[in-house]
Amino acid sequence: MNEDKKRMVKEIIKQLHSGLSPQEIKEKFKQVLEAINPLEIAIIEQELIKEGVAREEIQKLCDVHLAIFREQLEKQKFEIPSWHPINILMEEHKIMLKLSEELINITNRIRQVNDIIKEMHNIKHLSEEFRDSEKHYLREENVLFPYLERHSITEPPAIMWMEHNQIREVKKNFYNLIENYNTMGFKEVKRQFNEVARSLSSLLANHFFKENSILFPTALQVITEQEWINIKKDFDEIGYCCFTPEHLITMPTIKDVKKVEAEPLSIELAFETGKLSKREIEAILNTLPIDITFVDKEDTVKYFNKGEERIFIRTKAVIGRRVQQCHPQKSIHIVNKILDAFRSGKRDVAEFWIQKDGRVIHIRYFAVRDKNGEYLGTIEVTQDITDIKKIEGEKRLLDWKD
Repeated sequence: MNEDKKRMVKEIIKQLHSGLSPQEIKEKFKQVLEAINPLEIAIIEQELIKEGVAREEIQKLCDVHLAIFREQLEKQKFEIPSWHPINILMEEHKIMLKLSEELINITNRIRQVNDIIKEMHNIKHLSEEFRDSEKHYLREENVLFPYLERHSITEPPAIMWMEHNQIREVKKNFYNLIENYNTMGFKEVKRQFNEVARSLSSLLANHFFKENSILFPTALQVITEQEWINIKKDFDEIGYCCFTPEHLITMPTIKDVKKVEAEPLSIELAFETGKLSKREIEAILNTLPIDITFVDKEDTVKYFNKGEERIFIRTKAVIGRRVQQCHPQKSIHIVNKILDAFRSGKRDVAEFWIQKDGRVIHIRYFAVRDKNGEYLGTIEVTQDITDIKKIEGEKRLLDWKD
């Protein structure tokens, strides 16, 4: 990227932050704006954060940035095949925007007829669609973002994740309103449904424009064809929302990918208490009724087991990712405190429990040390303890029936 252009775009953004109007910026920097592309915007905003501009400040002013760059961004066109992960994400964007428009239409009808009961079926149907749309954000956070980070694009994904959580908060208010609307006065119900609908519509429209115009074109520039095929496989594993992609049977293959020969089944690893083959070790770890993720001493995700039903999504894209990048911005400082306490020997365990989809989830972190006490990393152990909490009395071995 041309250094002069980079310097000028940084100046544009800094002047926006200082209060100069978008129209004044357009007139002052017309030549520079005509030559900018999405990757350059992403890199420059990333550099500004490294130079001390708060990530929250960049995120807060992103809409202003887009007002400046919108004309240029809207000119860009890219053609991608139907199987492509970016195409899937953009199609889901279109459908979710239609859902948000329908929610606004419903709230308008409620205001006109002063009756919410007739519309509750439609509202609940939309709420289920929005619940299912969580897969969209999980695919981005657990697959697309890690691949971008591998290509040194770190800040745009972090800002998008912040916006995901803002969208989640509005959706949470929407679900709570559906559950509790009959305990409220009708006037207040109308007001809150209208507020939620318009807030969600605005958030989605702005967020999707940023992704379609900056994040996705940047990804298309830096991620390789083979990586896109790997991303698609991880997308398939997490699942889709809004529609079922028709291209599942038409996904291409790369002929030049090297095939890894299977390891001989006879190779065993000797431990202090016995020997196990790689095949046995992997099967044992995947059979355990817990989810395991191991982060090494450098805070890099190195391994996770792969049981049939994981509580939290993990994909191969997270291998090699810094654990701090696997958490939303608001919790990173706690993650660092736990790791520092483990690394220093001050603590060995940290545990938490949460409610998820009506289930009680127990989350524990353990410091992993060798025989000499040297810190090797941290293991996260997650378990659904809902049914365990209900156990009473005894059930002995002799009570077992086939």
